[in-house]
Order: sequence, then C-alpha cells, then structure tokens
Amino acid sequence: MPLDPRAQRLLSMVAAAAPGGRERPSPEQRRQSLAKLMQLARNDVGPVTTRDGRCDGPAGALHYRMYTPDPGDNIVHRAADAHLPGFVYFHGGGLVAGGIDTHDKVAAALAVASGCRLISFDYRLAPEHKFPAAADDALAAVEFVVRHGALLGIDSDRVVVGGDSAGATLAAFLCQHAAAAGAPAIAAQCLICPVLDFSAARPSREQFGTGYLLDKVTWEADLADYLSADVPLDDPAISPLCNPNLAGLPPAVIHTAEFDPMRDEGNAYAARLATAGVTVAHVCHGGMVHNFHALGALLPQAKPALELIGHQLRSLLQSPASR
Repeated sequence: MPLDPRAQRLLSMVAAAAPGGRERPSPEQRRQSLAKLMQLARNDVGPVTTRDGRCDGPAGALHYRMYTPDPGDNIVHRAADAHLPGFVYFHGGGLVAGGIDTHDKVAAALAVASGCRLISFDYRLAPEHKFPAAADDALAAVEFVVRHGALLGIDSDRVVVGGDSAGATLAAFLCQHAAAAGAPAIAAQCLICPVLDFSAARPSREQFGTGYLLDKVTWEADLADYLSADVPLDDPAISPLCNPNLAGLPPAVIHTAEFDPMRDEGNAYAARLATAGVTVAHVCHGGMVHNFHALGALLPQAKPALELIGHQLRSLLQSPASR
C-alpha cells in the first residue's frame, strides 16, 4: 500500500527540522534528535505503576524502571506480590542514543498490553562505550531478572526479552546466546522494527535509506561510533540474521514496517526462524515507517500495533510450550 498520509506528514516535519541536507550527526545531535522525536510517544493502552532500581552490571550499576500494569478487576494480578510474566525491554537509538526516559511511554504501553511486569534497562552507549559494552550490559540485565524473579514479582519461567530497533538487535542476539549457552531461560522474544543485518545492502535499505525517518547517514554514523574497525559486520552480535543456526530459539513476535529501511532483514529473520521450526507471529505494517509504534501522538496505528503485540505475547506466555 502507499505511504500513509500521516506518516508522510511526519517525514515532512522531520525534513523541515533538518534544513541543509543530511550530514553525519554527532552523538549529541543524535541523542537530542531522538529525544525530540520520542515526544510523540503516547501510552493510550492503560495505567501502570513504576519503580526505579539498580542492579550490578559488568562495569557498574545498571539503572532500570519496572512497569506494573494496573490490575483493575483482575484478582489474579491484584496482589502486590503476584508473580506476573516478565518483559526485559531494551530501547532503540542505534546503541548511541535513547534511554529509559525517552522510551518511558512505549514501555508503559507494552507492559499493559502484554500483562507483564516490564523492566526497561539503560545500557552503556557508544561512542563512550564501544562494542560489546551494550551487549554485555543487556546480558547482565536478563540474568538479573531471571535470577531474581521472585523478588521482582516475576515468574522466572515466563520472561520475554525484547526491544525496538537497535534494542531489538540486543534482544535477538541475547536469545541466540542463551540458546547456545543453555541459560538464561527465555520464554519468548519480541522484536519491533528490528535492526538485524549490517553485512549486506538489502533492497529496503537502498530504497528507503534517505527520507524515511532513519537515514543511511545516521545508521552508518551509529555503527561507526559503536564498532571498532576490527569487528566483522557479520558477527551475530551485530547482525543476528547472520547466525547460521536459528534452531531452538524462543518463540518470536516480530513487527516490521513497509517503509522501513530495516524491513527486509526483519522479514527475512521471521522467515528463517519459521524455517528453523521456531514459532513466529510476524506482522509487516503497511504504509508505516521505522519506529511508528512509538509515535502515537501523530500515528494512530501505534496503539493497535502495541495492543496486537501484547495480545501475541499473552498467547505465547499462556502456552504450555513456553512454560
């Protein structure tokens, strides 16, 4: 289908705010730009309570925010110590930008939609912290949640690992790492507009690499800030799609967007997972752009997308196969 008119309006707004062409952004410009964009985020799904905390990471404390859905009339969830499914969430931003605060409303909406206690983690960002700092922090975060589920009010047998954009890169890699290592136990993965392959120039990256919210100049700058020159681009920690063995991974919820430069790699990952025997719920949203799910103040498609993601995760977490 054609580009949605409201998405086109968003792209026009972004273009107008960056006159003079697209130049390589500095990390600070990247962070300011994402923070401004994420002001369009909304939580239309329902109320949550939040609690901030810290856990040990490989290079110091990791800050997290836990979102607990309002139980409403649900007696099972009403008790403060009820053990709900958990959702370890990693924000997008190219591993250079973003944080708990920029993605606060998206995290809250996902918590309500999925019925999970969602824990959103900060992780070390580039260029101050090169690869594999973010991946190391993300692994420590998942291990913390699984190990301390009882204290957090989380059922450690029902933990989702997910994220959006580059946060989904971390989530996909962690699921592969956990499957190979045999731990930690991950019940499902949730990848939203995922970035999964820097090793090849896929058609959607070429077709939508300029003027579709996430530009080639930006993702190349992010990659240069994150990686040292000696790291191969087909390393599965950078490009999870390049892992030759996807068998045995947890069930996946994958949402891509038709006008996203990263569309083809997300679609390809969903297809490869299914071929490998992994349960996959995959939706490619017509007329939408990268990060659309987080821009509900302008794009009404964001709310039903988040609700659908939540419904799909609830179905997986209630399945005996995920227990």
